Amino acid sequence: MQDLPAPAVILDLAIDQLNSIDPTGARAKFEMRMATAALQLVKRALELELMSDAREMARLRALLGEDASLEALNLRLCTLIRSGELTRQSPGVTAHLRAVTMEKLAIDQPSYAAYQRALQQAEGDA
Repeated sequence: MQDLPAPAVILDLAIDQLNSIDPTGARAKFEMRMATAALQLVKRALELELMSDAREMARLRALLGEDASLEALNLRLCTLIRSGELTRQSPGVTAHLRAVTMEKLAIDQPSYAAYQRALQQAEGDA
């Protein structure tokens, strides 16, 4: 167990502090928005990345029937796709690639319109 406060709490405090500053000038406002966005991205990565990586590894192990590091499994998947041994029609490939994309967007671009539509569609399908 790590000491308190947790990194996410510290990031929240930094984000709140940045949001409370009223910068003057267009350049200062832009820099504040960029700093806040960067901190928010780091916070989402801390919160979501480990679980996302675990799900990705489980899918790759099932898809490839191999046990290796996440990096090695991804390299193997790329090799099989490049060689044509796996295609979009291969069982599990499209579902895996879609899941990886959605998990990455949840961290990198959670407000991206196409991501939000895909989430709504997935909720409707469930």
